[in-house]
Amino acid sequence: MNRKGVAGFPYYVGIESLAQVATAEDTICVLNILGTESRQVTPVSHAYSGGNVVFGTSAGHKGEVLVTKAGSIPVFDSVREGLDAGHHFNTGVVYLPPSGVRDGVAELIRVNPQLRKIVILTEKVSVHDAREIRAFAQSNGIDIFGGNCLGVADSWNQIRIGGALGGDHPEESLIKGSVAIYSNSGNFTTTIAQYLATRGWGTTTLISSGKDVYIHFAADEFANALANDDRSRAAVMYIEPGGYYEQNLHLTKPVVACVVGRWKSKLTRAVGHAGAMGGAGDNAESKERWFMDAFEVDEIFTPENPVASAKGAVVINIAHIPLALNKVAELNGFAPDFPPTGDLTLKPWLGNNQRLDLPPEIDIPIAKAMAPYDLQIALLREQIGAVVPRQSMRDSSGATRMDPATQITSVHGYSVLDLARLPFEVNLALPLVHETVGEQDRALLHIAVAGETNLVGDPALAAADAARDAGNAPNLVMAAAACMVGPGRVDRALRAADRLIDLFGSSGLHDPYDASFDLGLIPVDDETRALFLASDEEASTRAQAMLAAADAAGGGSVFLSFVQSLGGRVHQDGVLAAIAMTLAWGPLMRKRISRLTAATMPWYLRLYGVMIGATMSGTRHRPGALCDIPDAELFEHTTLAELAFLALTGKKPTAAEVRSLETLVGLLISNGPGAISAQGAKGAVSADGPQTPERVQINKAMVGFLTHTGFSHGGNGFEGMAFLLDRFATVDVGDPTDPNHGLDLRAMATAYAREYKQQKAQAKELGASGPPALPGVHHPVFKGKPVNYDPREQFFATTMEERGEYNIFHDYFRELVQALFDVGASPYVFCINVDGMIAALLLALLWPDYQAGRITEAELETAAFTVFLLGRMMGAAAEIDDHLNRGRNMDTRTPASHCKFVT
Repeated sequence: MNRKGVAGFPYYVGIESLAQVATAEDTICVLNILGTESRQVTPVSHAYSGGNVVFGTSAGHKGEVLVTKAGSIPVFDSVREGLDAGHHFNTGVVYLPPSGVRDGVAELIRVNPQLRKIVILTEKVSVHDAREIRAFAQSNGIDIFGGNCLGVADSWNQIRIGGALGGDHPEESLIKGSVAIYSNSGNFTTTIAQYLATRGWGTTTLISSGKDVYIHFAADEFANALANDDRSRAAVMYIEPGGYYEQNLHLTKPVVACVVGRWKSKLTRAVGHAGAMGGAGDNAESKERWFMDAFEVDEIFTPENPVASAKGAVVINIAHIPLALNKVAELNGFAPDFPPTGDLTLKPWLGNNQRLDLPPEIDIPIAKAMAPYDLQIALLREQIGAVVPRQSMRDSSGATRMDPATQITSVHGYSVLDLARLPFEVNLALPLVHETVGEQDRALLHIAVAGETNLVGDPALAAADAARDAGNAPNLVMAAAACMVGPGRVDRALRAADRLIDLFGSSGLHDPYDASFDLGLIPVDDETRALFLASDEEASTRAQAMLAAADAAGGGSVFLSFVQSLGGRVHQDGVLAAIAMTLAWGPLMRKRISRLTAATMPWYLRLYGVMIGATMSGTRHRPGALCDIPDAELFEHTTLAELAFLALTGKKPTAAEVRSLETLVGLLISNGPGAISAQGAKGAVSADGPQTPERVQINKAMVGFLTHTGFSHGGNGFEGMAFLLDRFATVDVGDPTDPNHGLDLRAMATAYAREYKQQKAQAKELGASGPPALPGVHHPVFKGKPVNYDPREQFFATTMEERGEYNIFHDYFRELVQALFDVGASPYVFCINVDGMIAALLLALLWPDYQAGRITEAELETAAFTVFLLGRMMGAAAEIDDHLNRGRNMDTRTPASHCKFVT
C-alpha cells in the first residue's frame, strides 16, 4: 500500500499537524478490550470522547459488551469479525501483553485497509518485535504511537485515544489552550497539564510518546506537527535519558524542555521505562546540552536563575515548567490563555507536627481538601489513635526485630542495649505506648503496677502458691496466677478506660498533665459515676493509697483529677483506668498507638503486678503490706526494680544492685518474634482470633508466653552460673564486685582450659562426642575471626566501665576464652555470649546471699529463671499487643503441606 506521507522525512509520517493526532472523526478498535487496564480506562475515554470506540476484541468473549456511560461497546473474538459485523475504524488501540503485540498489530493492518493510526500501550515490547511493527507500519502508511505510552489526547476536540491521559476525569485536566505537550512519561503528561493550568495555560494536543527502546512517533515527528498546528503557540517536552531522538531537533516554536534522569547515569540496567537508560552520549546531561544549544542559553532555568530565550528554556524540575513557560512567552510577546487557577505551593490536606513548635518555614498550614475528600478527612480526624492494617503475622512482628548481623533485638525501634540503661518502669511502658516515658509517667506506672502486686486474699496468690507447692518451675507459678486475671477480673477497668476515651476523645485534650484543662467540658451522668466510684462494700484503702501516692508524686493527671471529681470514693479499677489513660493519651493522640491498645492497657498493668507479686510466696503478702513494706511506702518510695530484687533475694538492694538488675532485665526483654516464648504469646492471640479483639484473652496470651519458656529457654541461664560455681568452689571470692580480689584469674582459666583440652582429646580417642559445650562462651554468628566479640557483651563491658563497676565472673570469662585459644583448645578466641554475661551479672548479684547460705543452688536456679521471665514478660506484652492489632485469626498455624511425618 503506497500512501503519500509528510514531505521532508526519509520515512513515512502521515500526521502533518497536531490537530490530526486525535480528532472527532477518529473511530477506534481496542485489542484486549476486556483486559484489566482497558476495563478501567476505555469506558472513561469512550465517554469523554463522545463514543469513539466502535468495538473491541477479547479472545473467547464474542457477544459480550463493555458497559460505559456513552453506551455499551460490542466485543468480538477478532478484528475480522468486528469488520464483518459492519463496524469501521481508522485507529487501533493495543492493550495486549508484550508477546502478543506484534501479531495484534499485524492483524489490524492486514484486515483493515482504512487503518491510519495505532496506539500501543503495552510496555517492554521486544526490540525484535518493535522493528517488525515499524516495518509493517512503514510499508502500509500507518502512524504508530508508543509503545509503553498512555495514548494521545486533544483538549480542543475533547478526544482521548488509548490510555489514561487526564485520569478518571480528563475534563478537569485537559483544558483548552495554546500549549502542546510531548512526554516520555505517561503520568507526567497529565501532571504537566495540571501544573500549566495553575499559571493560566491550557493545552492543545497531548502526546504520551512512551519510552520503550523504540519510540515510533518521536521528537522529530512532534516538532514537525507542532510547526503546522495553528492552535499551538508553544510546547512542553518532557525528556528522559536514552536514545538520540531529540538531537539536532528543528523547532520553530518556543519550547520548554524538562530533561530528567541525571541519577540514571549511575545505573547499569533500566529502572522504570525500558528505554530510559542513557549511554555515554545520550544521558540526561547530554540532552540538556542539546536543548540549551537549540535555545541558545547556557544555563538551566530555575526560579532563582530564570535563564531563557525566545526559543525556549531548559528545566530539570517539573515544578519549574509553568514559570519557565511564562518567561518564554513574555519574551515572545504573548500571554497565558486564562487567569491562573492556583499555584504549586505545597497544600497538604493532612499533617501532624507532633505538637512540636516548628519554625514557620516548615510549619506548613493544612489546606481544606476538595470534595469529597474534605468529608473523608473530617471523618478521619475524628478517628482516635492509629489504625493498623491486618495481615498474617506468622513469624512476623511490628513490635520487635532482631538484627541478624549483630543479634541485637529492638523493641518499637529501641535497641535492647539502650533499654538496658533505662529504669524498670520505662521498659514496662514501652511495649504498650511504643515510646519511652518521662518521670511523671514512670511514677504513675509504678503506682499502677505496685498496686496490683499485693495479692493477699486474691485467688491468684492461692493459685501461685499451689503451683509452687506442687514443685512447678517459676514460669508455671506465674502462669497459674495469670490464669486468675481473666476477662471477668478486668471487665470494669476496661469499660472505665473505654469510657474515658469516649469522654475525652473530642475534648481537645492533648497533654494528659494539662493543668489548665477545664473538666467542666466533660459531661458526667449517673452511669459514669457508678462505673468509676466504689460502693461501701467495694471501697478499698489501696485505691485511696494509690491516689495519695499519685498526689504526692505531683503527677497532676487530668484523668486522675476527673475520677476524683466525681463525688465519692474511687474504685481501684477506676484508678487503674485513669492511670492507664494518662500513660496512653499522648501516644494515642499522636496516633502512635491504637485505641485498642489504649483501651486494653489496664489488663496489661494488672497482669504485670500480679505476675511480679506471684514470684513472692503467700507468707510475704499481708493486708496493707508486701514483704513488710507498707502500701504507702511501696507506692511512694519503692521502685519496681527494688521490689523485684526483694522478691528474688528477700532484701532491699543497693543502688548498684538495682542498676545491675535493670541492665539484666533490659537485655532480656526480647529476642525477636522467632523466640519460642514470643511464638507462644502470638499463637495464643492467633487462636482466640484477633479479628474479633474483644474475644482475645490477654492473660491467656501471657500464659502462652510462660508455657513456652522452660529449662532450656529461660532456665538455661543457670547453666552458666553452675559452671562459675564449679570454677570458684575452692577459692575465697569475697566481694565479686571488688577488683582487688587477689585471685589469679588467668592461672585459674589456664588450668581449666588445659583440663578441657585433655577432656576433648580423651573423648576423641574413645570416639565419643566430647565434653559438653562450655556455657557462656562461643556463638554461631560471632565466630571465625582471630578474636571474636558478641556486641551485647561489649556493651555490657563498656557500661560497667562507664559506671566504674567490676564483675569478677565476667573477668574470668574473658580470661577463659583467651586461655582456651592459648592452650590450643579452640581454633580462635571465642566470644563471651549473652548467656555468659547474664550468668556473671546475676551470680554477682546473688553471691553474698549464696555465700551466707541464705540462698541454695536450687534457689539460684529459680532466681535466674525468674529474672528471665520478668524481662521477657515485657517483650511478650509487645508481641501480644502487636498481634492483637495486626494479626488475623489462626494466622500462626503451619500449613499441612509444610508438615512432615517421621518414623
